[in-house]
Amino acid sequence: MRNPFGRPSLRPYLAHKQPPAAPSDGVTAHFLGTSSVLLSDGETTLLCDGFVSRPGLLRVGLGKIAPSRALVRAAIDRLEARDLSAVFCAHSHYDHALDAPLWSLETGADLIGSESTANIGRGLAVPASSLRVVADGDTLAYGRFELTFLDSVHSPGDHFPGTVDEPLVPPARARAWQTGNAYSVLVAHPAGRILLHSSANHRPGMLAGHHADVVYLSIGALGGQSAEFAHRYWDEVVHTTRARRVVLTHWDDFFTGLDRPLRPMPRFADRIDTAIEALLPLARRDGVDVQLPVAWQPAAPLDGLAGSQGDR
Repeated sequence: MRNPFGRPSLRPYLAHKQPPAAPSDGVTAHFLGTSSVLLSDGETTLLCDGFVSRPGLLRVGLGKIAPSRALVRAAIDRLEARDLSAVFCAHSHYDHALDAPLWSLETGADLIGSESTANIGRGLAVPASSLRVVADGDTLAYGRFELTFLDSVHSPGDHFPGTVDEPLVPPARARAWQTGNAYSVLVAHPAGRILLHSSANHRPGMLAGHHADVVYLSIGALGGQSAEFAHRYWDEVVHTTRARRVVLTHWDDFFTGLDRPLRPMPRFADRIDTAIEALLPLARRDGVDVQLPVAWQPAAPLDGLAGSQGDR
C-alpha cells in the first residue's frame, strides 16, 4: 500500500501544464492556488477569493488564524493589482474568504458574496459602501466584465457548514469561517466567457442554458467520490456549458505558502490523481483541453477558444 502521507505525483500530468502567456489585449489570468484567480483585460481587474495567507496545518487545526496583511500587500504589488475593482468569494470558508477583506481594504475594491462573506468583511471594518451581497442569478458589471452568480453547493464532506451571522473578527478558529452560500460565477467578457466553479459539486440543472468557453473546475475532494459522481459532475458543469477548456483548481496543498511551487495534498487528505484519471476520458470524449495552472504565471485562458463552441 502507498504511504498515506505521501503525495500523488504531478509528473504524469505535465503535458497538461498550462502554458504561460505574454501580455495581450485579451483576458489574462493569474492562478493563486486553491480557487483564487485574478482576471484582467488591461482596463479592469477582478479577483476570485484571493487566499494568499495560507496558514499552516498545525495553526489551522489547533490554533487561531488571521489574514496576513503583509502577504496580501506583497501579492497586490507582485500582480500590479492596485486598481482591483472587485473581489468575490465562492463561499465563506477561510481558504476562500480569509484574505478577501484585506484585498478590498488595500485597493478599494468591492467585496462580493453572501451575507456570511459580508460579515467577514465587517469584522475587518470593510466599509458598507464596498460590500455587495448577491443572490442566485444576480449580475454585476465592472468595465467590460459581467459577473453572474449562480447558487451552487459545497463539495461533499463540508467540515464547516452553516453561516457567519455576525461580524467575524480575527484571529479566530478556522471553523468560524462557515460556508454561507456557495456560488458558481460566470464571467462574461467580449473576449469570451469563463466559469469559475470553485467546489466539486453541483445542483442538478444549475447551469442549464448557460455557456462558457473555459471552466476553472474545482477537483477538491473529488478523488474521494465515486466514478459515477465524477461523471455526473463533469456532465453537469463542463458538458452542459459546452466548454472547450478546463483549468483544474483546488488540488494544491493550501497549508503550504505560495513562495513554493504548488504541490498536491497528501493522499490521506485528497487524491488528485484519482480525480484527474476520472476526468481525462470525459475530456477526450468531449474534445476538451485540460490544463493544470501554475501559481503566479500569467495565462491566456480564452486563447483560441472564444466563439468556438459547437454542438455536441
